[in-house]
Amino acid sequence: MICLVGKLPVLEIGRHQVATYGTEWIDQALARAAEKSNRADFPFIDDIRDGVLHYLEHKCPWRLLPIEDLFERIKRMLCRIGCEAIADHLELLAPPLTVSVARAAKDAGNGFELLFFQMLQEEIDDLRSRGAEDFHFTDIRESTLVLRGSRSWTIRCKRLHQEILAFLQNFAQQPLEAARKIHLTIDL
Repeated sequence: MICLVGKLPVLEIGRHQVATYGTEWIDQALARAAEKSNRADFPFIDDIRDGVLHYLEHKCPWRLLPIEDLFERIKRMLCRIGCEAIADHLELLAPPLTVSVARAAKDAGNGFELLFFQMLQEEIDDLRSRGAEDFHFTDIRESTLVLRGSRSWTIRCKRLHQEILAFLQNFAQQPLEAARKIHLTIDL
């Protein structure tokens, strides 16, 4: 199921906002919490997800909802129905995110590649701390041109482009806990 902006609040994940999102990530977060609390056979994941969607569509008073607030509300709902053990193990999990690396490139500026990589790493770390696991990186070519201060593609641009791709692919290889894996797509 895909949720469209209009009835649902926009989710705030760090400085990013997600306006359209599916529900798989809610199911996954609940399934992980059930498994960690030794309740892998927990049969009410669909019902809880539907309750969360009902809240988001009909009861949520905010148009912009921080992901942390949503998960606190889910924990309270779980406690209210007698599933404290699952609530205790529920961890943040964000919907898939599209991240433009152009902002880090513009903030770093022409010739400041090391600052760019540092800023990009800080942004990724912040998003991961907020439950992001599924990333789609965009605007890499444009970022390369900004960092090189070039209007046309050169050999130096190509080298930097490869460095950015290697950096992002290395990020995807960084270990998380066993049940969590980074999913990464990159627009070349």
